Amino acid sequence: MPRNHATEVVFADGVRTPFGKAGPNGLYAQTRADDLVVGVIRELLRRNPGLPPERIGDVAIAATTQTGDQGLTIGRSAAVLAGLPKSVPGYAIDRMCAGAMTAVTNVSASIAFGALDVAIAGGVEHMGHHPMGQGVDPNPRFVSERLVDTSALVMGATAENLHDRFPAITRSRADAYAAASQHKVAAAYQEGKIQPDLVPVAVRDADGAWGLASVDEPPRPDTTIEALAGLKTPFRPHGRVTAGNSAGLNDGATGCVMASASAAAELGLTPRMRLVDFAFAGVEPEVMGIGPVPATEALLARNDLTMDDIGLIEINEAFAVQVLAFLDHFKIDETDPRVNPWGGAIALGHPLASSGVRLMIQLARQFASSSARYGLTTMCVGMGMGGTVLWENSNV
Repeated sequence: MPRNHATEVVFADGVRTPFGKAGPNGLYAQTRADDLVVGVIRELLRRNPGLPPERIGDVAIAATTQTGDQGLTIGRSAAVLAGLPKSVPGYAIDRMCAGAMTAVTNVSASIAFGALDVAIAGGVEHMGHHPMGQGVDPNPRFVSERLVDTSALVMGATAENLHDRFPAITRSRADAYAAASQHKVAAAYQEGKIQPDLVPVAVRDADGAWGLASVDEPPRPDTTIEALAGLKTPFRPHGRVTAGNSAGLNDGATGCVMASASAAAELGLTPRMRLVDFAFAGVEPEVMGIGPVPATEALLARNDLTMDDIGLIEINEAFAVQVLAFLDHFKIDETDPRVNPWGGAIALGHPLASSGVRLMIQLARQFASSSARYGLTTMCVGMGMGGTVLWENSNV
């Protein structure tokens, strides 16, 4: 059986902005990254009126590029901008794509230890304002001493490397998985499953006209396998990775309330799932997409569980090949209903450091109508890592 924490930690609520396309014509081209986080924090407080702002013990916000409107210790600065008491501390965190996931596990560890009993954790990425790799200066030793393959810093190239390593994962399989993700997101939207946890955001266009972002911008519900097959392969001539079977470049923010079970009961917060355990693992950076495999293996082994015990799996879809490598390893069919039942990042978008909490939001919402006892949120991480969190359904 899974081991117990010294103090039980629960996911009480989570929200996110709609995700936008990065670039000059995207939803948030004229919106600051820190303002996206402010909207998330304020919505969490609005939805949980029993939570006194001064009771929040910490605000941990992740960003992969920590400069400009994602700098200034964004957890603290967003907390102040959101109107939290100045007594509430905050900090910034970076584990690339797993930033928000790490923000959650960090504050949860503090809660389990007893250092605090309520916290807000999340992430933001404005890839329109801060393109991937902006300002990065890799140490030349990485290449000169052959510490990593030269493809390690190009995420699309690492996905092509995964195709090389696992030739059974063909482009046609990747395209079929990508099309299915688009269709599952469209169905989830049609059934109103995603909208309850979206925070509407006031936005402006380049001419200064105001609008309201209330749905995700990236999904392409009319996607077909035939159309995907005609897309170019930008990372390698005659390759297998395309814009259609990968997550896009996106903007967005996420956040959640983590609390001890006793604080949740005291404050009238509804525990939606219990954090059981988590694990991070390292792999060769040039095949970073395989990272979720060792992280998940370690987590299951430590808790005496197998994949048969897991009723729901939310895996981040950075690339279709990365998801398929995970599923093949655990002998899970790509059409298994446990896996991303409402679709994933290939359709919804992947604003890097914010995505970990999106996985948790969807898992918590799915738990509410499921008899599954355990669920996973898992993702690959740039520079060769993976992260997995094990959750227990509070409704069963």
